[in-house]
Amino acid sequence: MSKILVTGADGFIGSHLVEDLVRQGREVRALVLYNSFDRWGWLDTVPDHVRASLDVVMGDVRDANGMRAALKGCGSVLHLAALIGIPYSYHAADSYVDVNVRGTLNIVQAARDLGLSKVTVTSTSEVYGTAQFVPITEEHPLVGQSPYAATKIGADQIALSFFRAFGFPVTVARPFNTYGPRQSTRAVIPTVITQLLEGSGTIKLGALKPTRDFNFVADSVAAFLAVGAAGKLDFGRAYNSGTGTTVSVAAMIELVRAAF
Repeated sequence: MSKILVTGADGFIGSHLVEDLVRQGREVRALVLYNSFDRWGWLDTVPDHVRASLDVVMGDVRDANGMRAALKGCGSVLHLAALIGIPYSYHAADSYVDVNVRGTLNIVQAARDLGLSKVTVTSTSEVYGTAQFVPITEEHPLVGQSPYAATKIGADQIALSFFRAFGFPVTVARPFNTYGPRQSTRAVIPTVITQLLEGSGTIKLGALKPTRDFNFVADSVAAFLAVGAAGKLDFGRAYNSGTGTTVSVAAMIELVRAAF
C-alpha cells in the first residue's frame, strides 16, 4: 500500500486511473507535464475530493533528475506519460524518441536506483502494425509502421531489458483502442459523435473496413491495475488488454448512430 507514482496523470487514461486509485484508498503522486499556466490537464476536471487527496508534481519525463525526484518516496510507478498520435510522429520523430524512449529509460533507471518494488509501462496495440493474424496475441510480431509505433516498441524493450539484464520487476500493459470521456476528438469514436451532434447525415471518415478491438476506459484502467498487481512470476512480460472481439469501423459507426 505504498505511494504510487502515476506519470501522464493529466491525460485521458491517466486521469481515470488516478481517480480509480483514489477511490481504492491508495496514496497517489500524480506527475503532470510542466506548463507555465499551472494547469493539471484533465485532473483539473476531476471531483474536488479526488484532487485534494493527490500529491501532484509537475515535471517532464525527459528530465532524468526530475524523474528521480518525483519517484522518491514511492513504492511503485504506473508509467503512462508519452507523446501519442501517429500523424504528428511523421513530422516530429525526434520528439517521440525523446519522450517515449528516453523518458521510459529515465523512469526505469531511476526506479531501479531507488529500489522501487515494480514498474508498469504503458504500451499500445500500434506496436503490432497491421494484424498478421487475429486475435492479436502477445506473440504477434512487433512491426513499427510509424515513428510513434517504433518509439513505443523501443520503450517496451528498454523497460523489459531491465528485467532481463537486472531482474528488475517490470511489466508492460498493452491496451487496445481505448475510448470514453475525456478522449481527444481526433480519435475515431469522438469524431463520429461530433459529426452526429452537428447533424451530419453522412459520416466522413477514412477506410471503413478495418476492424478494431474497442475498450471502454474503465476496462482499460482495470487492466492496468491488474498488470500492476502482477506477482514476481509475471514480471518481464507484456500483457494485451482487450475484449478479444473486433468490430469494423463501419459497424462501430452504426452502433454509435443507434445510440442517438
